[in-house]
Amino acid sequence: MHTNEVKIGNVVMGGGHPIVVQTMCNTHTSDVEASVAQCIRLSEAGAEMIRLTVPTPGDVKALAEIHGRLRGKGIETPLVADVHFSSEIAIAAAEIVEKVRINPGNFHKDFDKARAQFARLVKVCREHGTAIRIGLNHGSLGERITSLYGNTPLAMKEAAMEWLSLCAENDFSNAVVSLKASNTIVMVEAYRLLAAAMEEKGMAFPLHLGVTEAGNGDSGRIKSAVGISSLLSEGIGDTVRVSLTEDPENEIPAARYLADRYGGKLHSSLASISIEGGKATAIYNAPDRERLMLDMACDFGKMLLDRKIDEVELRGSYRGSDGSEVRLDNSAEAAYFEDELLQACRRRFYRPEYVACPGCGRTMYNLEETFNEVKRRTAHLKGMVIAVMGCIVNGPGEMADADWGYVGEGNHKVTIYRKKTPVARHIPENEAIDLLLELIGQEGSGN
Repeated sequence: MHTNEVKIGNVVMGGGHPIVVQTMCNTHTSDVEASVAQCIRLSEAGAEMIRLTVPTPGDVKALAEIHGRLRGKGIETPLVADVHFSSEIAIAAAEIVEKVRINPGNFHKDFDKARAQFARLVKVCREHGTAIRIGLNHGSLGERITSLYGNTPLAMKEAAMEWLSLCAENDFSNAVVSLKASNTIVMVEAYRLLAAAMEEKGMAFPLHLGVTEAGNGDSGRIKSAVGISSLLSEGIGDTVRVSLTEDPENEIPAARYLADRYGGKLHSSLASISIEGGKATAIYNAPDRERLMLDMACDFGKMLLDRKIDEVELRGSYRGSDGSEVRLDNSAEAAYFEDELLQACRRRFYRPEYVACPGCGRTMYNLEETFNEVKRRTAHLKGMVIAVMGCIVNGPGEMADADWGYVGEGNHKVTIYRKKTPVARHIPENEAIDLLLELIGQEGSGN
């Protein structure tokens, strides 16, 4: 898919340029020292673009300080302001950083006012050479769009095209678009629809790829690789972020792998493959465990999503951390990888499905620690969908498909959701997991 060039500081995206690797700080932007330190670590780890949340006017001032300090230290990595709920903050941030991410679903409640504010934003961006990311999430499309198209991949495509048309109306081409979802099927279908719609309309905006709220550990990496690789293999995508509920530095190796593989710098460790009766048997000779995991997700994720195959059997080996050979044939680890792959592709569920955001400056509690504890205590609930979300920005929307949700309110309080309905509000953080388990148990017993 051919896309136009978009200039973001010293980075050029699209137009055949290499895939850009990016990530997002999980510090509070108001904590300038911590944010500057994390940006330095992320840049040194290979991040080519770094996003920071900007929820308040005070954070705009902090963002300017962060930007100035980094440039003063000779660090030119472009910064992106992540803005929700305030078009005025987006306009102010556009004077400071190289790119502003807005979410059309909550840019402004009134669409006519949103159009006028967007025209103001474009004017400022044009004056300062700032790029815009039209960043839609499956869970925050806005009432107007979902009332017309439902909460569907089609709705995501329609919302994106509406805002890309506003870019065209304002003669603004320095824009990137994303359509993220935590469900890999929804995510891949939405991007495919958008790519086809842009081609039909003669548009060529670069695409930012990611599986939002992917979680952490092996499952988060496999899920992200499945969704992102399915599109990159079709030539769709110009920049990637692997969103993990971990330190953001941990996101970069997996994102770098995807950029290098689909940029032609890296090849799979798959030695041979045979397919019979919907089952793929794959033999690997991988240099390490993570490489095996990512290769497997990229080699077979798209085939499973598109129902070209129904299952995968892993054979061969990878090198352990001590250099010894770890055999896969008929091993428990091979079975674990096979299960994780099928779960990521939503073909078979062997454990609960978790939806968890990576955390950012809006998160007001220890998200990673809480998520790991929720996973530990709910591991027996096979097939149940459980969400652990940092805040209300995307929380209630992104967990629309979840059976249960744990959403941070701030001030050490939590709201617990049963599907889309809040069933317990303002719960002290140290009591919330116990209550979540109690409510799940009550429903299971019929109480």
